[in-house]
Amino acid sequence: MAFNLEKSIEVLERTPKALHVLLIGLSDDWIYSNEGDNTWSPFDVVGHLIHGEKTDWIPRITNVLNKSENKMFEPFDRFAQFEASKNKSIHTLLGEFETLRYQNLAYLKTLNISKEQLYLKGQHPELGEVTLEQLIATWVTHDLGHIAQISRVMAKQYKNNVGPWIQYISILND
Repeated sequence: MAFNLEKSIEVLERTPKALHVLLIGLSDDWIYSNEGDNTWSPFDVVGHLIHGEKTDWIPRITNVLNKSENKMFEPFDRFAQFEASKNKSIHTLLGEFETLRYQNLAYLKTLNISKEQLYLKGQHPELGEVTLEQLIATWVTHDLGHIAQISRVMAKQYKNNVGPWIQYISILND
């Protein structure tokens, strides 16, 4: 499928709802369990998504579109959620994510990004030059990847309980 901003927004709008339906009201075992050392729980992933809403996507989009010569993106702390999410509930995190995402998408829509602007470039601190199209496409795939990650983490909580069906459950073998 060719990149399309409106189709990208379709997915970005649904992520908060999908996570809310998937996670709200679940017991702590589902919310706080992970896959082992140095892995993330669903709670951690939601915190990470919040940090991205605050410091990554819109600030970088704004940077690409501004008239300044400096197109360097601020480095993104992929682990900031561990401190920022302390003493919060999953309910609080999901509400915060939903609010931030809807604000960010409302702002994105006001930008009226043209097809030509999608080829404007910013400077990623590790990856080098990236286009606005690549940045927004990454935002969408980042969401989908983390939804898949949450599903995988949750599925693996029963990995030792499915018995011989494990050979048919590909998510348990990733």
